Amino acid sequence: MNIALMHHSTPPIIGGVESVLAHHARLMSAAGHNVRIVAARGERWMDAIEFVRLPLVDSLHPEILAVKRELDAGRVPPAFEDIVCRLAEDLQSAFSGMDLLIAHNVCSLNKNLALTAALHRMYRKADFPRLILWHHDLAWTTPRYLPELHPGFPWELLRTSWPGAVQVVVSDLRKRELSELDNIPPEEIHVIPNGLRLEEFLRLEERTIGLLERTGLLRAGPLLLLPVRITRRKNLEFALRVLACLRKDFPDAAVVITGPVGAHNPNNAEYLRELLQLRKALGLDTAAHFLAELEKEFLPDPVIADFYRLADALFLPSLEEGFGIPLLEAGASHCPIFCSDLPALRELGGDRVRYFSPDDTPERVAALIAGQLDGSLIFHMAAAVRRDFLWERIYDERIEPFLRSILRESAGDGVR
Repeated sequence: MNIALMHHSTPPIIGGVESVLAHHARLMSAAGHNVRIVAARGERWMDAIEFVRLPLVDSLHPEILAVKRELDAGRVPPAFEDIVCRLAEDLQSAFSGMDLLIAHNVCSLNKNLALTAALHRMYRKADFPRLILWHHDLAWTTPRYLPELHPGFPWELLRTSWPGAVQVVVSDLRKRELSELDNIPPEEIHVIPNGLRLEEFLRLEERTIGLLERTGLLRAGPLLLLPVRITRRKNLEFALRVLACLRKDFPDAAVVITGPVGAHNPNNAEYLRELLQLRKALGLDTAAHFLAELEKEFLPDPVIADFYRLADALFLPSLEEGFGIPLLEAGASHCPIFCSDLPALRELGGDRVRYFSPDDTPERVAALIAGQLDGSLIFHMAAAVRRDFLWERIYDERIEPFLRSILRESAGDGVR
């Protein structure tokens, strides 16, 4: 599919819309589409993504600013039509060969009404790509823009339904506003939210990112962290049984054991084999992850720190401990702690952590964890982000199917 995306500017220009456009372009390109960015300011930031610079698309171009001053006062200056004609020619050339054009905020804000008018003039021509209007903001429903808006052309283009164009908004709020503003039936407006690239936001180590890709742990919730070596005193079989019980309340729950097989007891390799057999018997092959299967040595501290920031809780069901460094690391990471009621751990944790007896039943310990997390607004927000607002997930589940449906619809009915 040949897909063009347009905004006034693009990265490395910093802005919310610029960031969203960049994520869209990156994911579309990764999915195998030919992607072209059309903007006035910015640079080509990926070799696989074409960049076309059109100076008059800019919201800060001197000619556009001069026209905007007149428009804001309610006057359409003589230069307006000339700029619209020039832009129409530019758009025809820039979008040649494209199947879809996604215009971000171009037809909802009055930053460059000549561009809006040029696009309105061109978008239904037979050789123009199918137009998708992607609205982040709406001038006519935002009080700070209202003094700049006036009855008639071209301001009315920002609150007129564009027949044949596909309408996309980023929230249910914008859907209600657009429906009322343009008299568009709500069912004809698509809601596709913005997202977060967790790896980028948290500045995760490349090694961490690789492990997340191989394990799928970003889809877990809750994610319990066991930053320990694989030795019998760590009571890891109990952790697996607790996870099996926890998944009755939280089907996406997972545990990650970050350490290697203990180096000083030859029986530890046999212990890992026993744990893997138990994991299979409990149906946890995709939920309990021993990074020792992927990494043969201890992971470096920056990677372990990444997992603390990703985890919903530290889970430490040890049978014996002489100190308990993971409690300190979890505390420094604002990570809730569930651990065995051992003297050394109680000395460190005091009344700041949740304890359980390692002799207790897996069901009771799972209930303790479930009860605490279920009452945590922080956990529920973090789980919602991972479930609903990661860019890769939004793209795979919403954007890609949406794009293909629009292309099929265009091919089937010839809509322009």
